[in-house]
Amino acid sequence: MMTQKIQSKLLILSTLILFSLSACAPKMSVFTKTLYEENGWSDSDLSHIQFYLSDDIVLRRSLSKGESKITSGKIRMINGQRVEEVIFERGTPGVFIKRKKSNHFAVAFEDGDDTKYLVFGPNNSTAGDYSLLAMKWKGRKGIINYDNKKWKTYNNGSVAKLLVDLKKINQVSVKKHKVGGRKVN
Repeated sequence: MMTQKIQSKLLILSTLILFSLSACAPKMSVFTKTLYEENGWSDSDLSHIQFYLSDDIVLRRSLSKGESKITSGKIRMINGQRVEEVIFERGTPGVFIKRKKSNHFAVAFEDGDDTKYLVFGPNNSTAGDYSLLAMKWKGRKGIINYDNKKWKTYNNGSVAKLLVDLKKINQVSVKKHKVGGRKVN
């Protein structure tokens, strides 16, 4: 009888702990044109927002015979060709570097110089979700400029979006000012 009471209390306690931990978990949401416009963030504000990738992005480029400088990725052999590959995994954190156009953002996902970034902008076909932009798309494959080189993106690159933690993003946009009051002299 006593062990059932203890088990019952432990079950209730563990349920409460799990509930409280899940309340603290980040709530990832797609960064949208509407979210951006409603908050009117400046470049400085955007640089304080932590972005994340919704999907994996794989960039590849063929290496010419004389090219030996590999800066961003790893070398692989694909169909007998030497290929440099850069992989951005889903959930990778990134930071705003600069604005490419009024609503196109350069976001860096690795340390280094400011040429290692991907460009995201609102996609009208997905309700203004900030999606990966390419110089040219052909189906799900695109030509991307990364580290001042042209790369091809494969897999889910065409559907990759920017995500944000809404709980943290709301903290960025809230400005509090506590008024101390004013008294007559």
